[in-house]
Amino acid sequence: MSLSLTLLGTSASRPTIERNVASVALVREGETMLFDCGEGTQRQMMRYGVAFSLGDIFFTHFHADHVIGVIGLMRTMALQGRTDPLRLWGPKGADRHLKRAEQFGVDRLTFPVEINEVDAGTPIKRKDYAIRPFAVQHGPGPALGFALVEDDRKGRFDPDRARELGIPEGPMWGRIHKGESVTLPNGDVVKPSELVGPPRPGRKVVITGDTSPCDATVEAARDADLLVHEATFGDEEAERAGETGHSTAREAAIIARRANCRRLVLTHFSARYSRDTMELEAQAKAEFAGVTIGKDGMELEVPYVQPGARS
Repeated sequence: MSLSLTLLGTSASRPTIERNVASVALVREGETMLFDCGEGTQRQMMRYGVAFSLGDIFFTHFHADHVIGVIGLMRTMALQGRTDPLRLWGPKGADRHLKRAEQFGVDRLTFPVEINEVDAGTPIKRKDYAIRPFAVQHGPGPALGFALVEDDRKGRFDPDRARELGIPEGPMWGRIHKGESVTLPNGDVVKPSELVGPPRPGRKVVITGDTSPCDATVEAARDADLLVHEATFGDEEAERAGETGHSTAREAAIIARRANCRRLVLTHFSARYSRDTMELEAQAKAEFAGVTIGKDGMELEVPYVQPGARS
C-alpha cells in the first residue's frame, strides 16, 4: 500500500525564488491530503503533479503564510466544476478564519465546504488509519501538528504450514487470517496462532507545522517512519528562534533523536538559507544522522518497516 509525501513549499514567512511557502501533500493509496496551504500552493500542485481532487486540507495554524493559498485553490476547484465536498480542519478559530476564505470575492463555489475545529488529542478516524492532532508551541495562538498513524496490519499467514496441516487453499485460509479457528474434516481444530504471525505495525508520518521544540512533538513522533519538522533558523539565530516560536535545525534533529524517528525532513527555512542550507544540514546531522534537507517538489516514499529493522 503506497504512502508518499511531496513538499510543495519549504520557505518560512515569504516565498523566495527557490522556495514557495508552506504546504505538504500526503498521498496514501490514491487519497490525497494537504497540510497547510500557503500562497501559490495551487501552482505548486500543478507543477509537481498533486491532484486537485483531494478531500481534506489540514491547517496547523492561521498565520497568513500557511493559509491564504486556499482562497485561490478553492476558486480553481470551482472553475474545474468540482461538486464533491472539501473538508477543512484546523485548531480553534478555524470556523472564523476559513469561513472568510470560503466567502472571499464575488465568485461562488460549486461545492460544499465543511469546516471542522479540532482539538489536540482527538483523533480523526479513517479506514485503516487516523489523523492525530497534537498541540505544538508557536506563539500565543493555538497551533497543531498532525500525525498520520496507520492501524496495525494482520500478521503474515504461513501457507506452507497450512498445507502441511492439510488445510486446502481457499476460504479456510481467509478465515484463519481474519482470526477465526477452523475445524478440519478429521475434527482437528486449527487456531489462527498456529498459522498467523504477530500483528505488524503500520506507518507513521508526523508534520509539525511551526513550533518551538516541545515534548508533545517527541511523544507524537515516537518511532515515526518520517518526521517533517520546521527548521527556520541555524544555531546563530537560536535566541530569535525561541522568541518567535520556531526551531533551529539542530533542535529539530534533537527532537527526532529523542523520538527515535527513522527519518527527519527539515523544512520552513528562513529566506537567508533559501539558496544554501549546508550549515543547517551540518548542524542537524551533528545530532541525528537520518536528516534530509527539504526542497520544493521533493517526493518521499514511506515504506513499511521490515521486521527487526527498527532500532
